[in-house]
Amino acid sequence: MSTSGGVRVEKGNQDRPEGRPFVVGVAGGSGSGKSTICGAIVDRIGPEQVALIAHDAYYRHRPEISYEERTKVNYDHPDSLETELLLTHLESLAAGETIEHPLYDFSRHLRRSRTVSIPPRPVIVVEGILTLVEPDLRDALDLRVFVDTDPDLRVLRRVERDMRERGRSFESIVAQYQATVKPMHERYVEPSKRHADLIIPEGYNRQAVGALVARIREVLDRP
Repeated sequence: MSTSGGVRVEKGNQDRPEGRPFVVGVAGGSGSGKSTICGAIVDRIGPEQVALIAHDAYYRHRPEISYEERTKVNYDHPDSLETELLLTHLESLAAGETIEHPLYDFSRHLRRSRTVSIPPRPVIVVEGILTLVEPDLRDALDLRVFVDTDPDLRVLRRVERDMRERGRSFESIVAQYQATVKPMHERYVEPSKRHADLIIPEGYNRQAVGALVARIREVLDRP
């Protein structure tokens, strides 16, 4: 959080048991720059130290309904995510176990058959628009971060990403934004900002990211 003296990171969870990984949640609207922040954490802390978990990989697998029905699901609502599986995976990582992280096919709205093995690491970063919304997930986080970015910029980034990476048409992206993305952002994502220990403005703020990385290193350097 910004202060006259610079950036302050609230201490977050002070009751983390010794030996358990330090869990960081990075939330913010679609296209806010969460992936950039998470990439900076991995780059500065080191990939051998950080396990990166994508909340949107945990969208519910619904092969029993048709593709047409799946396209109508509100993927910006908390119920669209199997957060209970994510919580189970966090517990497994904390217990020193490797997890099978799901992969989600956004063009078919289904999970892929293969998964990615993620071994336990000293730091776990959970990224997603709704990461600070669900109380159980929020309670599992030791440090809560919200990436706060101008709405117009977020829309432009989302359009570019979904057309390039997810094979979607401009018309379908705009329709989804108007139907679910914007209203769910106002209902769930934006209010979750009040739970953040650190708010990073404009998608990427060097001083704020530096404070975040310093906080993580402080935890890792404890004897």
